[in-house]
Amino acid sequence: MSSEKLNTTLVTAGRKKKYCNGSVNTVIQRASSIVFESVEQKKHATKHRGERELFYGRRGTLTHFAFQDAMTELEGGAGCVLYPCGAAAIANSILSFVKTGGHVLMSGGAYEPTQAFCDTILHDMGITTTYYDPMIGAGLGSLMTPDTQVVFLESPSSITMEVPDIPAMVKSVRAVNPDVVVMIDNTWAAGILFKALDHDIDISIQAGTKYIVGHSDAMIGTAVANARCWERLRERSYLMGQMVDADTAYVASRGLRTLGVRLKQHHESSIAIANWLAQRPEVARVNHPALEGSVGHEFYQRDFSGSCGLFSFVLKARLTDEQVADYLDNFSHFSMAYSWGGFESLILANQPEELNAIRPAGPVDFEGTLVRVHIGLEDVDDLIADLDAGFSRLGK
Repeated sequence: MSSEKLNTTLVTAGRKKKYCNGSVNTVIQRASSIVFESVEQKKHATKHRGERELFYGRRGTLTHFAFQDAMTELEGGAGCVLYPCGAAAIANSILSFVKTGGHVLMSGGAYEPTQAFCDTILHDMGITTTYYDPMIGAGLGSLMTPDTQVVFLESPSSITMEVPDIPAMVKSVRAVNPDVVVMIDNTWAAGILFKALDHDIDISIQAGTKYIVGHSDAMIGTAVANARCWERLRERSYLMGQMVDADTAYVASRGLRTLGVRLKQHHESSIAIANWLAQRPEVARVNHPALEGSVGHEFYQRDFSGSCGLFSFVLKARLTDEQVADYLDNFSHFSMAYSWGGFESLILANQPEELNAIRPAGPVDFEGTLVRVHIGLEDVDDLIADLDAGFSRLGK
């Protein structure tokens, strides 16, 4: 999809006449009960309740249908399920395709709550998890067992930002079992910078909380599935009670309209700052997929159409606790907060042992403190000045 086509689709997707009722934006339809005007209408709604038909509030209203249609079109799937947050999207997508005695292959660089879900909920259900090196490439298939039901990918890896060779990984597991369900946490790419379903992945999951909403004021998760997995994902997520309120679905739908221009600015600003950081004497390396030398950069160039604002860098020195506090507490434009993807710039730091604790496939290969930043929509010169002042604090 060309950039012109994508930006047009972001503006128009989901804005069908029946969802807008004469307005530019989709309507906000808040409802629990849906009133049927006849027995025949009730029968029709019941028969087609999984097909964008008004049936009961938990199945969705026009507001939900509009956003689901938009996400389905953008990611090239058969349908989209909505969840109250990204973690719920991940957990319920996995739960929809596993059973006791099963096995999950999980990226060793995955989002920490995803790992915790595997180690607690799945473990207690009698489902085993094998964590793999994100850069295993075509070797991933060798870890498959007869019980493997789900292969879970993430690109780039959380915090350390490696970009795996996703096509080689998918090909290797399909060679062993073509029916295994392959999922990906596609949040960094906002579902559009990496077209997951075009790479034979069954389900593309993201925390729409981040770039889709874009303003750090609502939480939502999405999972777009191909035709093979769509009905099972939809029905099992429904049975597990997954839904979002109409107002949040509306906010997410509205966020799509500016997603293209926001991502373009995040892309440009993050690359400019990453290049500046790469020249700093305090910095050992910059983990930005779009920068040459970052792990998996060649796969980023091949598979992604752009980057977002999230990346990390490693300092040459390991900071003391006092240095970390002085460094992080005194920024003017970078705030400390979990999550990312909003208009604001954020910053957090991790010591190597903290990362090793959430890297079950192997330890990190550096000794200095890692800093993760999200580059927001502020002026790049202001953000660079803020980071420069941070380095000056460390120099003292």
